[in-house]
Amino acid sequence: VIEASENINIFLSNLQTPNPPLINPSKAQKFPYQLELTHEFGSPAEIAKLQKTFSFCPDDATRVPLGATRGYINASYIRTHIGEEEHFYISTQGPLPCTVADFWQMIWENESDVIAMMTKEVELGKVKCHRYWPEPPQHSLDFITPTMKLTSVVALFQTGERRFVKHLQFTTWPDHGTPRLIEHLVKFIRYMRKIHQTGPITAHCSAGIGRSGVLLCIDILLSCIEKDLCIVRELRHQRFGMIQTKVRSPP
Repeated sequence: VIEASENINIFLSNLQTPNPPLINPSKAQKFPYQLELTHEFGSPAEIAKLQKTFSFCPDDATRVPLGATRGYINASYIRTHIGEEEHFYISTQGPLPCTVADFWQMIWENESDVIAMMTKEVELGKVKCHRYWPEPPQHSLDFITPTMKLTSVVALFQTGERRFVKHLQFTTWPDHGTPRLIEHLVKFIRYMRKIHQTGPITAHCSAGIGRSGVLLCIDILLSCIEKDLCIVRELRHQRFGMIQTKVRSPP
């Protein structure tokens, strides 16, 4: 259990839909490298409403499509291999008021069971992320779409599928800054990895590239260390003398 004093807030949510769309990310077709917004998603003005900033658009080859129409959300698949194991993530911008339903549709379709939120809702007077989870816990969020409901109460329905989504928030890492205590960030990441079971881990900050990218990088590096991969040896096999320190035998 991670104590609240460590500024890690954990929310357990239950996501329900009577008719969930069936999309398998591994079978998703790849798009051309160039993103044709006007052809695929509508005008730039329409897409701008779904963006925090138009400077950061996902590459077409790795963007996360929504539903059968492959709708647009500012999110990317991130895959990397640690030995024989694949680490699979979704990195996305913090939801806007108009993209909350899209965000949860993405979570559902990709069967993501962990959300790592690396920002506060408001920082230095600026809104960084719209609140997309129910609070207080007994409340629920009803979206525009009638097929999806987010609630914090476990309920049994005669029809429909239930899933539990773990929502983690790290609150001591300011935008364009550094974490207050790196030990807390490492503990957060280890806990995130421990509770993850299905689908990609979904990470977001505000734009979904800065703190989210560092989070993923540290998670990958920690996995490399834990698996005791011979990183330096691999480098030296490809260029003699890399890392000018003698190899030490384990004690």
